[in-house]
Amino acid sequence: MNDGSQIIPVRDAHQFNEGALYDYLRENVDGFAGNLTVSQFQGGQSNPTYLLQTPDQAYVMRKKPPGVLLPSAHAVDREYKVISALQDTNVPVPKTYCLCEDDDVIGTPFYIMEKVEGRVIRTPSAPNMDATTRAATFEAMNDALAKMHMVDVDKVGLSDFGKKGSFFLRQIGRWTKQYRASQTDDLEAMENLIRWLPENLPSSDETSIVHGDYRLENMILHPSKPEVIALLDWELSTLGHPLADLAYNCMPYHFVHPKNGGLVGVDHAATGIPTEQEYIDAYCRRTGRDGIENWSFYVAFSLFRLVGIVQGVYKRGLDGNSSSKVGAEYETFPNMLATLGWQQVESGQ
Repeated sequence: MNDGSQIIPVRDAHQFNEGALYDYLRENVDGFAGNLTVSQFQGGQSNPTYLLQTPDQAYVMRKKPPGVLLPSAHAVDREYKVISALQDTNVPVPKTYCLCEDDDVIGTPFYIMEKVEGRVIRTPSAPNMDATTRAATFEAMNDALAKMHMVDVDKVGLSDFGKKGSFFLRQIGRWTKQYRASQTDDLEAMENLIRWLPENLPSSDETSIVHGDYRLENMILHPSKPEVIALLDWELSTLGHPLADLAYNCMPYHFVHPKNGGLVGVDHAATGIPTEQEYIDAYCRRTGRDGIENWSFYVAFSLFRLVGIVQGVYKRGLDGNSSSKVGAEYETFPNMLATLGWQQVESGQ
């Protein structure tokens, strides 16, 4: 196995009754049998993720974290619903087995899916690849995004997965509330974005499945080929505007993550990594678009939304509820993102 994930013993804060889980899985998962070994994936800023191993098969469990949670956050039931709905489409997703919403079993809701064997690339620049393979990997990521956005939400039973229309206005309201709920500092650039974004919405009002956290790290690649074989981490998925997903996917072109790096200043010709415009053009070809107007709005919105997400990670780290130990590293990250977002607005006007 080489999926790029570090497996660790279950953290003290994320312990649960493994015997109760075993009994539940034996009753609710076809073919589940044998001794159960539980460990935890190192990553996962929001929902703790576990590796469940039996003599015959490996499973993955995603559960809500312990502690007091923000309203509507950590929605493992929504993850399970969208992954299950996409089982018979051309969107690569893991097989799902069961969803448990009963807190009495292990303390929080959880779901079980297959363990997909492959590679996870943690760094946007995809190091340790030759330029040809890297280019093909970006094409595969672009293609999977386009396929997801082309799914007929009504045909796959996701008509009620979110509201149709007015996506940006609703998201701006939601992430403003999430940001306020975990706010620790006064950020002028963030206040500017909170005022500006709802007054400058794009004219197009489309609806598709949106992943909400679409990036290279949240997909599993084939063990030896530049193919996406599973999209992961659907916690933020909903019905929404597809260009929000595309802009978020392009975030590495706009800043360098303090831990994972980015694509700012990358040598595109030498690395095989497309420019942002080339990546956008490839997506437009796959989805039948004739370009994108006001791209700076989508980028500014994505940076604003990232502030809301990162601020939550930082606050959970301060409160001791983060499922990873890197929360404290995010102290200056929200202001950097908000500043970049406001710069997008000023440069686009």
